[in-house]
Amino acid sequence: MRREREREMGRAWTKTMVMIMMLTSTISAEEHLSTKECEDLGFTGLALCSDCHSLSEYVKDQELVSDCLKCCADDSEDSMSKVTYSGAILEVCMRKLVFYPEIVGFIEEEKEKFPSVNVQYIFNSPPKLIMLDEDGEHKETIRIDNWKREHLLQYMREKVKPTSSS
Repeated sequence: MRREREREMGRAWTKTMVMIMMLTSTISAEEHLSTKECEDLGFTGLALCSDCHSLSEYVKDQELVSDCLKCCADDSEDSMSKVTYSGAILEVCMRKLVFYPEIVGFIEEEKEKFPSVNVQYIFNSPPKLIMLDEDGEHKETIRIDNWKREHLLQYMREKVKPTSSS
């Protein structure tokens, strides 16, 4: 009886994984949504596709999983390490800065190392990085509420292209 139940659970798990793989393979590049569309659906920040696969294990809403996969970034080692940006905007509410000492430390002591990163103070905005392409267009928005200064520094070193003056 127990082995039969284990086999059934194994089959169910296999079916779920096959469904995820089929769903992933049917979503092509043109089916990816814009950052704005993803934010409207509630997917903010850099969602990795592996997170969507984890979500599918706990949430049985296939439409939600499909939307997640349309908004996620491929998290294979090769694809993530190659993504770089020409600049960034660190957006935060000046009144809320008191709650984010790590971000204050970055702005006051580290920001000068990244001339292509600008700080914008927007009322009521949670701390976030808006990553920019060569044309200054928004490519990615990443919430950084809980980031430590060293994580912010590491991310900037890896993802923001050095300017010609540095």
